[in-house]
Amino acid sequence: MTPNPPEGHDSSASRWSDLSRPPLNAESLRRALVRPDSMWTSVEVAQSTGSTNSDLAQRARDGSAGEGTVLVAEEQTTGRGRLDRGWSAPPRSGIFVSVLLRPQVPQERWGWLPLLAGVAAASALARSAGVDTKLKWPNDVLVDIEGEERKVGGILAERTDAGGDAAIVLGLGLNVSLRSSELPVPTAGSLVLAGASGTDRDPLLRAVLRSIEDWFGRWSAADGDPVGSGLLEAYAAGCATLGRTVRAELPGGEELVGEAVALDSDGRLVIGTESGVQRPVSAGDIVHLRGHGGAGV
Repeated sequence: MTPNPPEGHDSSASRWSDLSRPPLNAESLRRALVRPDSMWTSVEVAQSTGSTNSDLAQRARDGSAGEGTVLVAEEQTTGRGRLDRGWSAPPRSGIFVSVLLRPQVPQERWGWLPLLAGVAAASALARSAGVDTKLKWPNDVLVDIEGEERKVGGILAERTDAGGDAAIVLGLGLNVSLRSSELPVPTAGSLVLAGASGTDRDPLLRAVLRSIEDWFGRWSAADGDPVGSGLLEAYAAGCATLGRTVRAELPGGEELVGEAVALDSDGRLVIGTESGVQRPVSAGDIVHLRGHGGAGV
């Protein structure tokens, strides 16, 4: 006979209420990631929070989080993407993580960090989840689901003050086990829907953080040079945006349609227009077009 739950107990809020989505093992993650030779200095797992990026930025400002801090949440209630767009998912259905970095490279090269995180995440997922991934400039991770490109992850890098010095909070949101009925928008996807061979979030998170550490080390050793570190070549090789006709929706309401022909040395997307002008774009929404004026993502 199953005993009744204690009075006031909400079984739906139990960390074991969805056995197909077990909780992260914080102690195991710390043992695997926090080592004398690692850039990660602490790993914390919160059951629920508004935004790991916001939390970590505040802690950097008040001095309670140092470089290499990793903050993971089982649930984000007010997660943010670029342009302050919301990012939501059921508890324990994804990876919601932010890390605090203090790059020792020229600050004009810090704009490469979200692209670096994209390369790191894509390569880690290919190895640990067995899925083919693509990168959509500047900060989306895509997978193929039934012949369609779907967004499975997003990256947000935000500059903050950390004890008087500039730092970067780098956040990653990744849909792991979302079912079709749980997707926030039709263009979203998940590793499960992409046929991933592994969806255990502990090894996935370890793989992503180790890959970020590897690429951050290469980039830092090259003083942030995207060519010398191999980052530009790696991003271009995995970028689904290059070579496509795109529509760039720019700040201020301007739109630009043309072919995405290259990335420049600052990580900007260079768009070639029909008039023959090549224009670098540093910010905005990029829509992949199937044909000029056609549908896309």
